[in-house]
Amino acid sequence: MIGNDVIDLFKSRNDSNWQRKGFLSKLFDDDEQLLIASSRDPEVTVWLLWSMKEAAYKIWNRETSIRTYCPKKFICSLSISVGQCIKGMVQLNGNVYYTKSYLSQDLIHTIAVDVPSNLDLVIEIIRTHVFKDSNGLPYCSLSKGEDVRPASISNHGRFERIVTIA
Repeated sequence: MIGNDVIDLFKSRNDSNWQRKGFLSKLFDDDEQLLIASSRDPEVTVWLLWSMKEAAYKIWNRETSIRTYCPKKFICSLSISVGQCIKGMVQLNGNVYYTKSYLSQDLIHTIAVDVPSNLDLVIEIIRTHVFKDSNGLPYCSLSKGEDVRPASISNHGRFERIVTIA
């Protein structure tokens, strides 16, 4: 399974006041809030953790068909950072989702998978390869006659990312 989330940092800066009272405590547990507070760039860390939760939610929603707003239940941890790429995990009720986030000056793009080795198999695809099922879940077929596979679509501000596992 796959999920992804993209955040336009310019849009987030203009549209969201993450420093307002109660914002962080509504979305993040105590450890996540400590991670944000101790970060060299708290704003980027807020949106990094949020994108991890959103990407993992897309897998969880596909697996369970449950649609609910419960970001605080998705617990993020960061494991490795190399350059502008950060790997981490998101846990929810015994489920573990593995994430890889790409950061730039303009955006954060996080990919989540349910099997860690699948992080190396993720590819970006174009919208014309995507269709949605009767529940609105995205799928794709990259070539005629190829098996249908889950896809994930994310849009925010100036950016769109569509991914699947090769």
